[in-house]
Amino acid sequence: MIYERIYRATALMLILFLTVSCMKYGPAETEDFHLGPSGEGLFIVNEGNFMYGNASLSYYIPGSGNMHNEVFVRANGINLGDVAQSMTIYKGKGYIVVNNSGIIFVIDPDTFRLKGSITGMISPRYIHFINDHKAYVTDLYQEKITIVDPVSFQITGYVPTPGHRSTEEMAQWKNLLFVSCWSYDNMLLVIDTRTDRIVDSLVVEKQPTQLLLDGNDKIWCAASGNVYRIDPGKREIEQAFLAGDLQSRTYLALNPGKDTLYFLNRNLWRMSVNAESLPAVPFVRLSQRPYYGLAVDPTTCEIYVSDALDYVQQGKIYRFNPQGVPVDTLTAGINPGFFCFK
Repeated sequence: MIYERIYRATALMLILFLTVSCMKYGPAETEDFHLGPSGEGLFIVNEGNFMYGNASLSYYIPGSGNMHNEVFVRANGINLGDVAQSMTIYKGKGYIVVNNSGIIFVIDPDTFRLKGSITGMISPRYIHFINDHKAYVTDLYQEKITIVDPVSFQITGYVPTPGHRSTEEMAQWKNLLFVSCWSYDNMLLVIDTRTDRIVDSLVVEKQPTQLLLDGNDKIWCAASGNVYRIDPGKREIEQAFLAGDLQSRTYLALNPGKDTLYFLNRNLWRMSVNAESLPAVPFVRLSQRPYYGLAVDPTTCEIYVSDALDYVQQGKIYRFNPQGVPVDTLTAGINPGFFCFK
């Protein structure tokens, strides 16, 4: 009996050895991408699910009808991380901000290959470039904005934001940077980019998020379902537009000429940046559920609307021509929330 137990134990150890010896460790195999001219392309940042580490990056060549999903992990052999928030392209590099992982990955936007990373932040949200060696990174859980060097990938300083631990999106007018304070806040901060200090603030509705600068040098802000036009010189609200459903987040986008504003709140709306009131009817009527993102192609003026569906399965991207006519539907990753054009 003892010999039988020894035999079985030896056989089991041999099976385990053979199994382990066949297992592959380290990063997965990588792919080379050749998806067309470097001047064409749309990145879709898919958040994934909080604490699941299943964020991903999709890539679409406008007009091709083909979505290339999971391009980051396929190009680099590592996962993008937990909750990918935003992406910005600056001077030939793509900066992907991964919120819950506390990292900014820097990639080549043509090959999707890693060029470096920026770490040392708690919960980064968005990055805004001041010049070649200075960029601001907002944060969900810090009473300060991080200053980084986009070349060395190092943290070089901070902008203190006392009383405001959640900073979100940014828009710049001359030397002034307007920053929305999103989580449980209702304020825009005004920062002098020459001194890295807050010089003013502006109260808006609760939960301000997106900020855009139009062709008239006016700043547009989305907050609690409403839309505000702000005079950055006077630092005051010029016009408030009650956009409808206060429970739905409003997403903003400008056309290539920056004279027409699109906003997504249940339906898709379009109006002149000089308008004094909301349009009477939506530009495109959509099914009545919250959507997850909006973008307008800076070249063709085609419109992209993202739909997270049930927040678990792969999301959808609806593409419309400039007249608002549906063109096609694309499948992206889980919770597609941000668009970045090359």
